[in-house]
Amino acid sequence: MFYYSSVFYARPTHLKKPYYLIEFLMTQIFIRCLSICALLLPTLFFSACADGQHSSDLRLSENQELVSSAPADAEDPEADLTTELEALRRAGSWTPSSTTSQNQNVQPDTTCSDFPITINNQVQVYLDLFQNQQRKSFAIWLSRSGKYLPLMQKELKEAGLPEDLAYLAMIESGFNQKAYSKADASGLWQFIPGTGSQYNLKTNKYLDERRDAEKSTKAAVSFLSNLYDEFGDWHLAVAAYNAGPAKISKGMERYNTKDFWSLAQYDYLAMETKRYVPKLIASIIIAKNPEKYGFTDIQPESPYAYETLEVGPGLTLDAVALISNCDRKTIDLLNQELSTDKTPLNQSSYHIKIPVGSQKIASENLPRLQRIATTDYKSHTITKGESLSEVCKRYDVNKTTLLKVNNLRNQKLASGQRLRIPYQTIRYHLLPEGSNKAIAAATQDNLILHRIQKGESISQISHKYKVPAELIISWNDLPRNPKLHIGQQLSLYIDQKNKASQPVKTTTIASNSQKDDKVIILATQIKKFPKTVTNTMVTASNTETPEKLQNSWYKVQDGDTIWTIAKELKLSPLQIKQWNNLQSNTIHPGKRLKIKDV
Repeated sequence: MFYYSSVFYARPTHLKKPYYLIEFLMTQIFIRCLSICALLLPTLFFSACADGQHSSDLRLSENQELVSSAPADAEDPEADLTTELEALRRAGSWTPSSTTSQNQNVQPDTTCSDFPITINNQVQVYLDLFQNQQRKSFAIWLSRSGKYLPLMQKELKEAGLPEDLAYLAMIESGFNQKAYSKADASGLWQFIPGTGSQYNLKTNKYLDERRDAEKSTKAAVSFLSNLYDEFGDWHLAVAAYNAGPAKISKGMERYNTKDFWSLAQYDYLAMETKRYVPKLIASIIIAKNPEKYGFTDIQPESPYAYETLEVGPGLTLDAVALISNCDRKTIDLLNQELSTDKTPLNQSSYHIKIPVGSQKIASENLPRLQRIATTDYKSHTITKGESLSEVCKRYDVNKTTLLKVNNLRNQKLASGQRLRIPYQTIRYHLLPEGSNKAIAAATQDNLILHRIQKGESISQISHKYKVPAELIISWNDLPRNPKLHIGQQLSLYIDQKNKASQPVKTTTIASNSQKDDKVIILATQIKKFPKTVTNTMVTASNTETPEKLQNSWYKVQDGDTIWTIAKELKLSPLQIKQWNNLQSNTIHPGKRLKIKDV
């Protein structure tokens, strides 16, 4: 500041006084800005350092899903963060031990845990908060602990670590597998992607293993073991779990200390890291003896348990629930690591989790599982000025389809008009028990056979029938990138019942050849016959009988077989073959067959 003043007074005398005043004011403003920055930069720098490591921001996102049967009105413990920080500020210095508060009715037990327990003012703050302002949240945590503690403590014990480190997940996520922080930390143990990757937790568009209870626990145990090997002190190791080992190491070196509480007295660690250790200690003290602290009505959740079933890619959780004979919610809760509602498409197989005791029935049902593409409808209300093209683009549907579905003759739309918007869904059912899958499928009225034409590809067929290519591949047990050949027949299971336009009747049949015992599965789209009879095309209404037909002809349609024609006309395949001198069951579209009365 002295330097700038000297420069100012040393200005040449030929400059006019107004210029002196302007320069002086600008200089003073600049100096004030530098002073403010000098005060703020250390705080910003150290906060960034702390948050740049293993951040475990405990504030839950607004849309975070609660995954237990906890009360819907439970409060987020971080919602009253201001009160918490103010209570810590009043607690005084961060010494290893201090006089117990006179307002504390219950004296904490320092021998209750295999984790080192320190009682000081900061621990007392959290003992008080958990019993009062944050009581609802802590009660939920205690309830959820019954689900995860057996798994976590088993892994910790096998690694030779304090079993009560399991309560670290309590203050990290509230024992919520889907907990997610603003720092992109996820899961029970709140791993950020980088740290999770270091400990072999996969994170991609299909999978987030940070939300896998078992895998994330194994990763956390390995991480904590490494931290203790580095620091030799559990308080420092736990602080490093939050802030990152580099942050703690630099602080120990800078302030020449090997004690967490001594380090916490300085303005070096972020408050999040400082409060992390006393919060864990208070959680352990209460959780080890909840009745002593007034938590007498806790109903612990059942321990986390499951069986697995190896399945292929793209299997939806609805299908898993169906074959496991359980509800979809149960499957969701067991497989919270899945980022979509299906098994990963980038893996050839996946071990899906199913309820204990359901592996046998799921294994038996899996071969009987049938996927069917069907059409459902949603409603859209036209807004002022909205065009048909805009609606089509929004819902990814073509104009012809939209016009036909809504029985519209032109593209003019009126404000307030409601349109039916078709969209594709996949539903599942189980084929009859003990049946051959192909034969059983032929008894359904949703099977369509498509014969490959020259130049056709799976993607073209997918577009034509409005079904995903992966479904066509799955239906026909094809490789991932199939090579199709002309005349090859594909089975498509497409529900026609929900179509708004006049449906084509789909008949699915099984034909027994009289020359061999081989069962042939066939399907065809049989069009209704007109009610008149000519001498070139056999026709029959639902009231006319084939016995009245003489010297008539039937023109073979695409997909027809001798057996389907005979069944529709109430004749036998042998009769049709004899009348037309056929030596085999092979017929082709366009061929005229003679139909005679017996």
